[in-house]
Amino acid sequence: MARSEKVVVTCALTGVLTNPAQHPVPVTPEQMAQQAREAFDAGATVVHCHFRDQRPGMGFLPSWDPAVAGAICDAIRAACPELIINMSTGVVGPDISGPVACLERVRPEMAALNAGSLNYLKIKSDGQWAWPPMLFDNPVEKVKQFIEAMNRYGVVPECECFDTGIVRSVGMFEQAGMLKAPVHVSLVMGVASGMPAKASWLPLLIEEMSPTTAWQTIVIGRHEVWDVHRRSAALGGHLRTGLEDTFYLPDGSKAASNGPLIEALVRTAREVGREIATPAEARAILGIGA
Repeated sequence: MARSEKVVVTCALTGVLTNPAQHPVPVTPEQMAQQAREAFDAGATVVHCHFRDQRPGMGFLPSWDPAVAGAICDAIRAACPELIINMSTGVVGPDISGPVACLERVRPEMAALNAGSLNYLKIKSDGQWAWPPMLFDNPVEKVKQFIEAMNRYGVVPECECFDTGIVRSVGMFEQAGMLKAPVHVSLVMGVASGMPAKASWLPLLIEEMSPTTAWQTIVIGRHEVWDVHRRSAALGGHLRTGLEDTFYLPDGSKAASNGPLIEALVRTAREVGREIATPAEARAILGIGA
C-alpha cells in the first residue's frame, strides 16, 4: 500500500440526523461556516458536509434543496476559501435527483460515493430494534449514475465502504472502468451491522485494496475510535473525525464543537510521526484539479 507522508485530515461537521436540540451540531450556513473555520484552524483541510432543513425547529432533518446546499457551501468558502468541500450524497431509494441537483449547484471538489448496500441495523439491550430495520440500498446502477454525475461536474468520488465486500467491490468498479485511479476509499467502521471499529481489522482491509488506493478511516463510536485513528495514521491512512462520527475526545470528555476533535486527531497523527497536509498538498494527494 502506497503511503503518503502527509496525512489529509477531514472534519465531518454535522451528520445527517443528529438532533441539534440535543447535541451541539451546526445547522445554519453561519454555524456551518464557523465550525468549518474552527476545524481548519485546528488542522483540517477537508470538510464533509451534510445539509439540514433550515426551517425553524426542523434542523434534525436532511435537505436536498440546492438553495440550502448552496447557501451553506458559499458561507464555508467565504469563511475559509482554502478548505476542500466534500459533499454527502447518501440517499435511500433509486431517486438521486436531489443529491445530483446539489452537486450541480455546489460543485464540491469531492463527494461521498456510497459504494454498496447495507442492512442498516442497531439492536437495543432489551433485544428490540433501535429503529425499524432498513436497507441502505446502493446497487451498481445507482453507484454508476452517481459516478457519471460526479464526472460531469468535475467532482472526485470518495468511496464509502461500510463492509468488507464493499471494499472489494470498489476494486471491481476500477477494473470495470467505472472509477479512475487514484481511487479514494473510506473505511466506515463502527456501524453496528457493518465493519466494527477495531484497529486489528485494518491490515486485512488494506490487503484488499490496490496499491495506488488512497484511504481513510471513518470511525463511529466513543473511546474505541481513537485506537483506530492511531493505527490508521501509523499504517499510512488519512484521517477523519467530527461531530458526525463521535462526540467524545480521547479522555472520554464530550466535545462541545468540532475544533477539539480535530485538535485531538492532529495530535494523534503527529504522535506516530505523520505531519498534516496543507490544503495545496491535500489537493495534490487527492488528485483534485488533476
